[in-house]
Amino acid sequence: MGKNHDDDRDYLPLFETKSSKNCTQFRLFVGTMLVGICSIFVYRLWYMPLPTKEEGVVLIIRIIRLWAWIGVFLSELWFTLYWFVKIVVRWNPVYRHTFKDRLTLKYGEKDLPGVDIFVCTADPKAEPPLMVVNTVLSVMAYNYPPEKLSVYLSDDGASDLTFYALLEASKFSKEWLPFCNKFRVEPRSPEAYFTKAPQPLDDDHRYHWASIKRLYEDMKIRIESATKAGQISEAIRKENKGFLEWDFVSSRRDHQTIIQILIDGRNPKAVDIDEHPLPTLVYLAREKRPKYHHNFKAGAMNSLIRVSAQISDAPIILNVDCDMYSNYSESVRDAMCFFLDEKKGDEIAFVQFPQAFENLTENDIYSSSLRVIMEVELRGYDTNGGPCYIGTGCFHRRESLSGKTYNEASKVLLDWKRKNEDDEGISAEALEETSKVLASCTYEENTRWGKEMGVMYGCLVEDILTGLMIQCRGWRSVYYNPKRKAFLGAAPTTLQQALVQHKRWGEGNLQIFFSRYCPLKHGYKKIPLGLRLSYLVSLLWSLNCLASLYYVIMPSLCLLKGISLFPQVSNIWAVPFLYVFFGNRAYSLGELLMCGGTCREWLNYQRVWLFKRTTSYFFSFLDFVLRLLGFTDAPFIITAKVVDDDVSERYERELIEFGTTSPMFTILTTLSLLYAWGFIWGLKRLVFTEQSLVLNPFTLQTVLCGLLVFINLPIYQAIFIRKDKGTLPNSVIYQSIMLTLVTCSIVHY
Repeated sequence: MGKNHDDDRDYLPLFETKSSKNCTQFRLFVGTMLVGICSIFVYRLWYMPLPTKEEGVVLIIRIIRLWAWIGVFLSELWFTLYWFVKIVVRWNPVYRHTFKDRLTLKYGEKDLPGVDIFVCTADPKAEPPLMVVNTVLSVMAYNYPPEKLSVYLSDDGASDLTFYALLEASKFSKEWLPFCNKFRVEPRSPEAYFTKAPQPLDDDHRYHWASIKRLYEDMKIRIESATKAGQISEAIRKENKGFLEWDFVSSRRDHQTIIQILIDGRNPKAVDIDEHPLPTLVYLAREKRPKYHHNFKAGAMNSLIRVSAQISDAPIILNVDCDMYSNYSESVRDAMCFFLDEKKGDEIAFVQFPQAFENLTENDIYSSSLRVIMEVELRGYDTNGGPCYIGTGCFHRRESLSGKTYNEASKVLLDWKRKNEDDEGISAEALEETSKVLASCTYEENTRWGKEMGVMYGCLVEDILTGLMIQCRGWRSVYYNPKRKAFLGAAPTTLQQALVQHKRWGEGNLQIFFSRYCPLKHGYKKIPLGLRLSYLVSLLWSLNCLASLYYVIMPSLCLLKGISLFPQVSNIWAVPFLYVFFGNRAYSLGELLMCGGTCREWLNYQRVWLFKRTTSYFFSFLDFVLRLLGFTDAPFIITAKVVDDDVSERYERELIEFGTTSPMFTILTTLSLLYAWGFIWGLKRLVFTEQSLVLNPFTLQTVLCGLLVFINLPIYQAIFIRKDKGTLPNSVIYQSIMLTLVTCSIVHY
């Protein structure tokens, strides 16, 4: 007892957790909303328009009204269920804070664990090599012992252009890393630093700044020239033996394993200009053959896990997307505060940092910041058992990715010995050769990889599924959102990109919900109930499309037919409808403002929220059903990180980019025309009548259509006003007009 007491007295936590201070007001609001929702249900059941003894047209209209009423009631019931799971993640969010000074006092630099850093790219056209190596350089320059860092670039495009860019970056790092350490540079992506940071005033700093910038610009010109030419010159190929590998590459989908250790951290000669050691740097293009499924990013991650175990075998793994550069050089130490905490560290499988983006417009035109998810919902996940794994900006405990349960794992992070210390006598060339088999097409056959080990296969959101499986094996996860964003990436710059991205996410989440890994079932007695419900916030995205489409379409159509679905404004039953609708909108506005957003950003958020529910999630639901029937196979779509100059200009001006034909745009345009037609018809029923607005049964319905018209104003501008290249194509407009006319004609008939 005395020993334990002494241990507790000497224990200094490396992180602390605080609960939100404003829970009482929020819970009172939830209580009033619940009263309003129950009142709506009472109204729907009490005033349900049951058929009477009328005959003919009157009876048909009453039957139509009954079914429309039931549909609206079911939609409202669904909205309530989804609202409940969103309340679960907002009930008691937690905030984490690290003590890096205590970490430094407790552990010397030599005692810190090694970190293997994975950067994944797949297409040099969609993901330019210069952008990729900027990300690589930013993570090589972490404020962490460089001999304990190993950076691996997985190139699923097997591009010699990407390899050349990495080769150039390996040379530039000898100058860049000392500069970063000497002047404490932030951020440590050269492109981001020289774009954002002003020229220093200090003479010594300014001299080095100008010198390193000149070196970077020279490297940038060489990489961009090669990328523009689409090939590597013979003179450059002769400078490095690694280019010989591309003599045997048939195509990006048919080639052998390529592994090149560009910087061998074990080699005492691998130093920068100040004679400090450099991180290990490895290029990997795993083997691909037409007859073997390569499992996209999940397959690349699993190859990296195995190859890194052979070369460096660090107990901690960080993975980042190639466009998500490190914006804070202390992030590794922040993560170590969680893993190395004496009491709570051993149960932590991964530390998830938020996604953040540097190219957002002032009011986030496409709602790409994911602000509410990152600032609110993931904190709620953390309260309930740990955040989900979101695929990038995540530090993993290697053991948790090996398929081990928490009880099976060693739990002692510092009881490690780096692989490269054991294998100091093995040359880099020998390591390259022995590692190739680990990235071959056939290595995973008849193994647990992708099923129980590593990153999971068979799902479009392999990251969410992988994190869920790790948590179900008894591990915890932690969400950490520092004041300075740890990583910054590139957000979609067109509406098409944003909607397609959410379509993939929506379908992947739906796959999990209807699979044997659904957290409600698979997580039973494995993870807390609150965490199982928290996962439903994203897993049910696609199913929201059904209720949302019904609720925005049916009121407009019923206005055309003269069918009322809501009470009169003068009726006491109108109060809960008005309170629930506007109360929710007011809360969401306040939530976004507290997260640092703006009022116009909130309006864009509402617009994109509607667009996603009526297009992205509808098509993800449709594709999921077709996949079940065996008609389609979902491809993995890479979001392009480069756009034309005129597209960028419109993006900066916050003009929504249409510009191309798409079934999604056809649906959005058709719906917007339908809202407008319903609104006009509703106004007719309000104006050309003797009833006042408060007594008219169509007032609330018309207001709803009016709000839908208002939120779709950018579409009307694209139809009738805009003349630039980003407007809606004529074919989309004509198709939508025809669909609207046909629909309205059927309803009128």
